[in-house]
Amino acid sequence: VQLQASGGGLVQPGDSLRLSCAASGRTFSRNTVGWFRQAPGKEREFVAARFRNSNNVYPDSVKGRFTISTDNTKNTVHLQMNNLSPDDTAVYYCATSSTVIFSEVSNPQFYHYWGQGTQVTVSS
Repeated sequence: VQLQASGGGLVQPGDSLRLSCAASGRTFSRNTVGWFRQAPGKEREFVAARFRNSNNVYPDSVKGRFTISTDNTKNTVHLQMNNLSPDDTAVYYCATSSTVIFSEVSNPQFYHYWGQGTQVTVSS
């Protein structure tokens, strides 16, 4: 399975950005897909996940601002990010797993395949 993340960039506070993660070798419809981010000097942080039953999970830090969705026809996962702040600056990674369960969804150790990351910088 290969994941290719894209869509990062430099935006101003309050702006929106949509990240995409394209998969080859396995369909997202059968897996749980997650987004994580990592800022310099910090641990990798859970951002969003979408289970194969289409249930979504978000941490409080992004709830109401970020939305994860899938386009099964294109085998692509999107992360719509609204009202961005400088605290959202990080490298964003997509990941997928066929075995992760609800209690494990925020732990990067339970994801088997990772994309290369895309940089998001929020700055005025």
